[in-house]
Amino acid sequence: MRPIAEREIRASFVNCTKGEAKRLAVPRDLDVRPWDDLDFLGWQDLSSPGRAYLVAEQGDRLVGVALRRATSNAGHVRRSMCSLCLTTHTGDGVSLMTARRTGGGGNSVGAYICTDLACSLYLRGKKDVGPGGRMPESLTLEEKIGRTAVNVSEFLQRVTV
Repeated sequence: MRPIAEREIRASFVNCTKGEAKRLAVPRDLDVRPWDDLDFLGWQDLSSPGRAYLVAEQGDRLVGVALRRATSNAGHVRRSMCSLCLTTHTGDGVSLMTARRTGGGGNSVGAYICTDLACSLYLRGKKDVGPGGRMPESLTLEEKIGRTAVNVSEFLQRVTV
């Protein structure tokens, strides 16, 4: 992913008002993010643990969505799999994230996503998920990255339809 500025991030949001986009908490460390290793920019709102955000390149534009995280399954030991990068985590490492659909009507779509939204780093082995987090696959890294990009794109399409 190419480096993006705060102004671009705020302008990319499609499922919230301009006022909401103006007030959302954008990461302060944009200048040190590993942009070459990111397929999308994702972060949690540290001031509001139930909120998260995802911004991805879709064709020639950025698309950002505000997400709500379902309540945690703290204490759960079963594994859950991220529907974007197919990484498995124990406990609350994967959360149901819902996004309000564009166009109003109160509808939303959801997906199980790595709670820390670090899918790109897990995929590339830059962030450790622990034993059994990445299942052995015959796909190349480029094919896994492509699959994740398709999964992100399909999620964003469900939000913007």
